[in-house]
Amino acid sequence: MPAHAFEHSAPDRFVAGTVGLPGERTFYLQASSDGAVHSVTLEKEQVEILAERVDELLDLVRSRSDDAHGVPAAPLPELEDNGGLVTPVDPEFRVGTMSLGWDTEDHRLIIECFELTRADAEAGASSEPGADGEDRSVLRIRLTGPQAREFARRGEQVVTSGRGECPLCHQALEPSGHVCPRLNGVAR
Repeated sequence: MPAHAFEHSAPDRFVAGTVGLPGERTFYLQASSDGAVHSVTLEKEQVEILAERVDELLDLVRSRSDDAHGVPAAPLPELEDNGGLVTPVDPEFRVGTMSLGWDTEDHRLIIECFELTRADAEAGASSEPGADGEDRSVLRIRLTGPQAREFARRGEQVVTSGRGECPLCHQALEPSGHVCPRLNGVAR
C-alpha cells in the first residue's frame, strides 16, 4: 500500500517542466485536476525515457486496433500546452521508479511514479516498487490518447530545450564557453 497516493484519473493538465537555468534545471512532472496540483521531482533522463515510452506505447495501441481507441498519430494542435508550471512548485517526492500501462477497457494510458526510497538511493538503482518493504508514495495519472500524445511532445521539448550540444564531442555547451576534447582542449 502506498504511503500516500496522489490520484489524477481525469487530469485537466499533466506536463513535464523545469525550474532554473539551462545546466542547473530541476525537472518536474505536474498534474492538476479539480483544483488540486501535485508535482514530483525527477531526473532529465527519466523525463526523456518516459516521453519516448509513452509515444512507443501509443504507437503500439494504434497498430493493434482498427479504430486506434482515439489515439492520434501525432499531437493535436488544439491540445498544445507550452505554459509554465503552476507556482510555487512544491514537490511531493522525488521519483524513483515509474510504470506505464494501457487500460484496455477505459482506453487510457496509466502512468505511475513511485517515490525514491532510501534503499533505492543506497542501492543506486530502483527495484520493484515495494520490494524493499518500504511504503512509497505514488503519483498516478490516467490520460486519454490525445492527452498522452501531447505529454510526450512536451516532455521531449522540455528535455531538448536546455544547453546546446557540441557537434564534435556531444558534450553540453556552457554559456561561458566549451573546451572540446576533440580539438585538443582548444576553446570553442
